[in-house]
Amino acid sequence: MFDAIKVTDQCVNWIREFFDKNGVDCNAIIGISSGKDSSVVAALCVHALGKERVIGVLMPCGEQADIDMAYKLVNHLGIKHYEINVGKTVQMVEESIRILPEISSQAKINIPARVRMTTLYAVSQSLNGRVANTCNLSEDWVGYATRYGDGAGDFSPLCNMTVTEVKEIGRVLGLPEELVEKTPIDGLCGKTDEENLGFTYAELDKYIRTGVINDKERQARIDFLHEKNLFKIKAIPGFQFYGDVT
Repeated sequence: MFDAIKVTDQCVNWIREFFDKNGVDCNAIIGISSGKDSSVVAALCVHALGKERVIGVLMPCGEQADIDMAYKLVNHLGIKHYEINVGKTVQMVEESIRILPEISSQAKINIPARVRMTTLYAVSQSLNGRVANTCNLSEDWVGYATRYGDGAGDFSPLCNMTVTEVKEIGRVLGLPEELVEKTPIDGLCGKTDEENLGFTYAELDKYIRTGVINDKERQARIDFLHEKNLFKIKAIPGFQFYGDVT
C-alpha cells in the first residue's frame, strides 16, 4: 500500500537535505507547465524550503491555451514567478537548422522542451537556484520525456513515483483538484500523453507496480518503449581505457 502522507513527509525532508548539501540558501527553480507534476514539485518545495525560496517559471511557446492553470498554481502557492515566452527563440532555432536536408518531426517537437530547459538554467544561474526535474516514474519508464529537456534537472522529487502516486501526493498537499486531475498533455504535438503512448497511465502504473496487465498488445508496447528508451535515464556511456598512464 502506498502511504501518501508518509511519502510526502519523507520527500519534503529529502528536498531539505538535498539543499542543505547542494545549495544552502539556494532557491528551487521550477518550470510551471500547469500539469500535476510541476504543481506537486512546486508544492513539495514550498513545504520543504518555504515559499520565499521557490521560483516558478512559466514558459509559453507563443500562445498557451491553459496558461491560466499555471497562474492558478503559482497564486495558490503564493510563490514568486516569471513568465518568459520562448516562442521566438524556438522559431529562430528552427529557422537556423533549415540548412539541413531534412528536419525530423521529432526534432521539431523536442526543440521547445530543450529551449525551456536552457531558459530554466539561465534563470537558475541568475537567481541562485537549483533546477527541479519534474518527471515521474511512469514517464521515465517508457521514455516519455525529452533528453536534455524536461528530462534534465538538479534534483528529482518524483522520479520514483508513478502518476497515480503523484496524484495522491498532490491531494495530501492540498492542491486544487483541477490541477491534480488535469489531463496530461505535452503541449508540443497537440495530443494527450495517453493518446501518444497508446495506453493509459492507470494501466502502466499497475504494470510497473504489480507486473499485471490484461492487454498483451499494450504490454508489448510498454516493454518495447521501456527497452528502447532506457538510454534516457542511464549515465552517458564513456570510454574507459586500460593500461599504464604513468
